[in-house]
Amino acid sequence: MAMIVEFGEILTDRERKNFAILDLIRRKGPITRTEISKETELNIVTVSNYINAYIQKGLVIEGGLDVSTGGRRPVVLELNPKAGYIIGVGLDLFSIIGILADLKANVLLKINKARPAGAESALLEALNEVIEELIAKSDLERSSIKGIGIGIPGIVDRKGGTIRWPQQMGSIYISTLRNMLEQKFGIPVFIENDATVAAFGEREFELESDVKNLIFMYSGVGCGIVINGQIYRGSTGCAGELGLPNLTSEEKEKWRGLARWQADLGLTEMAQEEIKKGKKDSKVLELAEGDASKIDSKAVIEAAREGDALAVSLVRKAGEELGVRIAYLVQVFNPEVVVIGGGIEKAGSVLLDEIKRVVRENIYLFDDLTL
Repeated sequence: MAMIVEFGEILTDRERKNFAILDLIRRKGPITRTEISKETELNIVTVSNYINAYIQKGLVIEGGLDVSTGGRRPVVLELNPKAGYIIGVGLDLFSIIGILADLKANVLLKINKARPAGAESALLEALNEVIEELIAKSDLERSSIKGIGIGIPGIVDRKGGTIRWPQQMGSIYISTLRNMLEQKFGIPVFIENDATVAAFGEREFELESDVKNLIFMYSGVGCGIVINGQIYRGSTGCAGELGLPNLTSEEKEKWRGLARWQADLGLTEMAQEEIKKGKKDSKVLELAEGDASKIDSKAVIEAAREGDALAVSLVRKAGEELGVRIAYLVQVFNPEVVVIGGGIEKAGSVLLDEIKRVVRENIYLFDDLTL
């Protein structure tokens, strides 16, 4: 069971039991009290006491009767989807995506907006606007929205609710996003690193239940790690950050891609450099309306998918660099599955074939890995 609990938080015995029972009902409902008792190893009286409290609060509802193997047919239980609603916001290279869901993870509203370029302050303002729009369109009482979850890049202090983004020249931008949003909306806000959230979601909702070890490569500089079914964060909560910002100039030249913090693996920067060198017949420049300063990773990826020679070469270079990172991670963590997401995967086979080639050449037992 892969639950996300606030970093550094010590749960009481009752809180742990609440998490265990409610998460089990969420994942496996409809489910009987007896099945909950067996799964959680709590006695049936304890389980019944908790369930009765949930029913009184409207959090859990009783459904029909389960098939009986003898005696009275047991009543099945499931979460009440209308007991509360949740807002989730995440982003990839190109978009900010917001959803409103009920407690059974049914998506009721979805908003997809272009991710703004420029400073982090513009990104934070766009996140704020997405939340405002979801609340306005929901027609729900504010009190019925029980939480806002945000997956965002950077080094996240989950206890303090702050985000740190490494910048060029060693500077750091710090945002107190959680406090800002809680003060504005009056709703509890939970912030997590985007790659960690992606790994959690993949483990919970997309992959087979027997997959216990996986790495989610979220674009180019971060990864979410699941070990033995549990999210791995490291000692201070920032495991998985793959950028290497403090290299010498010689090392930066050798590890050109690895030295970048850019989530797009440097596609934008490299494309702009090549255009400035004279490769102006590229589809990349056309998609940027003839202005090299407007080139972004979306233009490079779109041009590569259309077969543009410059774009294809740059995407393959990015795939080679990402393949090196994945190969190292696979050798260290030995996962069953590596998932590539966050927007960079939209380059398709041009990128993925290069990644697979590099990983295959650099690890043992490639056939045992799903990539």
